[in-house]
Amino acid sequence: MELECMNEDILGCKCSEKHDDLIQFLNDKVDNLYLFRDRYFENHKIEDAIKKNEEIQTLLETSLKLFNDHEHLITDKNRAKYNFLKGKLLNAVPKYNKEAENLLSKSIKLDPKLVNAWNELGECYWKNDELDKSINCFEGALKEKKNKFSLRSLSMLSRQAASKNREERIKNIEKGLNYAKEAVQLDPHDGLSWAVLGNAHLSSFFGIQQNPKILKQCLSAYSQAEKDLVAKSTPDLHYNKGITLKYEEEYELALASFNEASLYDPTWEPPAIKEKQLVKYLNDIKELVSTSGKMKAKRLHQMLQSIDSKLLGPYGGGSYTSTNGETVKLVEIQLSDLKPGINEEKVVLGKVVCSVRNQDTVPL
Repeated sequence: MELECMNEDILGCKCSEKHDDLIQFLNDKVDNLYLFRDRYFENHKIEDAIKKNEEIQTLLETSLKLFNDHEHLITDKNRAKYNFLKGKLLNAVPKYNKEAENLLSKSIKLDPKLVNAWNELGECYWKNDELDKSINCFEGALKEKKNKFSLRSLSMLSRQAASKNREERIKNIEKGLNYAKEAVQLDPHDGLSWAVLGNAHLSSFFGIQQNPKILKQCLSAYSQAEKDLVAKSTPDLHYNKGITLKYEEEYELALASFNEASLYDPTWEPPAIKEKQLVKYLNDIKELVSTSGKMKAKRLHQMLQSIDSKLLGPYGGGSYTSTNGETVKLVEIQLSDLKPGINEEKVVLGKVVCSVRNQDTVPL
């Protein structure tokens, strides 16, 4: 039988909402808030992004009032679940909330097997920059049950961990990559896990080996992530994709990704900053190419005259022999003869007339 929560004598409740299972009723309120947050752009235009955080906060406060109004009806049996749900509700926004931490801590003390409470408390500590406590929580959740949320979080935290030396740094990055791969294996359809895997590969590119193949792995993971609306709506995905595309020298696509990141969260400044820096970098290149590095004509002529095929060294003579004895045919061509993409068996000889200043350290 469904009871309408208006009978103060029977239920001690004055609200006008119907519910026969109070915990399920409150659980639904929390789920609705997270659905509204994570799937906001299913029912809103991208232009509404600026209103998103304010609307989430309004819905949170409405739901919080329901929690407070019903707290006196919670039994000891349901106290752990109630504390978890209220803590999760308060944890729905990016800002750290002390009350959320207290509620989630109490929930775990009452029921240590609440995996989701461990994860939410880990998120809470993370927001407060208590990374060691956060890691302990996610590891605690994994002890109870293997889950993608904990694995994703540990992937990020492992890569953020302070390192005493390069060896430890590499170990942390590899650990983070393995956690991300596990998360994807648990649920290959979860876009957030794919996004974290892409980021883990990107960390590997910068921190371990600057291999172009790793950038391809990043973009492949980001492409999988974009198939999931929840992941596609996160500005982080497009920002990190933009960084990857920049180092792939796909500048037009990189600018589009930075712009998309800004559209999904107009209050987040890094994408707009990166976009502006990249535009300046490209304009500087364009100007320096058109002016030959602003070099005087006489000096430029002397440099051109000094270019001689003999300077190719081991790459001259039509072939190159590697250290393992493999011989590769090489044809000397002009810069103007290069084609977009891979130019196999081609070699170019030139001299540097200038260098373009870049805000980032570009890996070779």
